[in-house]
Amino acid sequence: MRNRNCLTLIFVVLSASAIQAQQSLDAMIDRNLASLVATYKTLHAAPELSHHEEKTSTFFAAQLRGMGYEVTERIGKYENPAFTSYGVVALMKNGPGPVVLIRTELDGLPVNEKTGLPYASTVKTKNEAGDEVSVMHACGHDVHITSMLGTAKMLAELKDQWHGTLIILGQPAEETVDGARAMMRDGLYQKFPKPDFVVALHDHSDLEAGKVGYTPGYSLASGDSVDIKIRGVGGHGAAPETTKDPIVVAAEIVLALQTIVSRENSPLDPAVITVGSIHGGSKHNIIPDEVNLQLTVRAYREEVRKRMLASIERIAKGIALAAGIPADRAPIVTVSNTMFTAATYNDPALTERLAGVFTRALGAENVVKLPPLMASEDFGYFSMDKTIPSVDFSLGAVEPEKVKQSKATGIPLPSLHSALFAPLPEPTLRTGVKAMTSVVLDLMKK
Repeated sequence: MRNRNCLTLIFVVLSASAIQAQQSLDAMIDRNLASLVATYKTLHAAPELSHHEEKTSTFFAAQLRGMGYEVTERIGKYENPAFTSYGVVALMKNGPGPVVLIRTELDGLPVNEKTGLPYASTVKTKNEAGDEVSVMHACGHDVHITSMLGTAKMLAELKDQWHGTLIILGQPAEETVDGARAMMRDGLYQKFPKPDFVVALHDHSDLEAGKVGYTPGYSLASGDSVDIKIRGVGGHGAAPETTKDPIVVAAEIVLALQTIVSRENSPLDPAVITVGSIHGGSKHNIIPDEVNLQLTVRAYREEVRKRMLASIERIAKGIALAAGIPADRAPIVTVSNTMFTAATYNDPALTERLAGVFTRALGAENVVKLPPLMASEDFGYFSMDKTIPSVDFSLGAVEPEKVKQSKATGIPLPSLHSALFAPLPEPTLRTGVKAMTSVVLDLMKK
């Protein structure tokens, strides 16, 4: 009986301590929230494209340096030597213990913002092709950066509650999916301690602000960019019999590609092939010499990905051959060696551990298990092919009433990459900072 009473007392004391710690964290976030919202609005109004995040990375590095972190800038080597990598790595060493890496992205998108917000981006710049484009933080990386800065400040002030080495990583060029590879190619885990855990967050356009979501196992798909150049024999539109019409061949290929998913792939293995661009011809009555297709290919498992890429080439060349196109003019299928990324896999054990952390920090009603998506990003490279436990969790970013209305009417909310995507700053940032800080304190607790 005494043992039971003793255990009960210990449980009560531990529970009280946990509640007190959360209340203390809430108070710390409250004191910093106005500054974080101001930072978010400043970042939102000044986005930079992938490979050009110079001002964003400089600001990020300066903020971390001011908090006492040891900061190194311009980490990363792109395959294209013309690009400068603006990767940032910040370390805080707090005695022996685990090494935890938390990551944010830095780049924006070539999107013309239409939110009408007073702090909306009006930035215009030249892209890599030399064309003038508008730029917007349409994927919420400004939310991620600000949440990371808030988390960094909390953890710098709570050093008595954790031990080990904390790595804060600012990654460039996520939208072009070559930033993570650039940092790894530059010897990230040779120049800095190799982490025991890697964690990131990403805002969610269908989840209420104040909530977080988690997805064990595969959460995002691999992504490949594929170009198909269909070469025919052009001629007069009034005499198609004298030509080998690449437009007709292209139409057949577009339809046949869908049979790869529906007839060559198991329905238990998610896969997507989308033709996002088709260009060919110049005039009503001219059959052109060539047509160009651009595809995106998505899968979770590497075997499925490789099989689909092989099938795309087989089908394209087979249809061209059946149309009588000479072998020396067979379609050219090119899989990009820069615009590709592996699938994102959340370590199941670590994911469940984090789900417990979120539940204790935010309440069970604010923690949601989410289905995987076929979208892609390059976070998975930091796990070194799943050898380092990693998790990318979701952060609700939408006004709850808007989510409720969307569900009631069936009208979808603006998605990520939409010109209308507008996160709700205060509850989103509050939750992001609290969730990520709680995760690090749990993984590095004394």
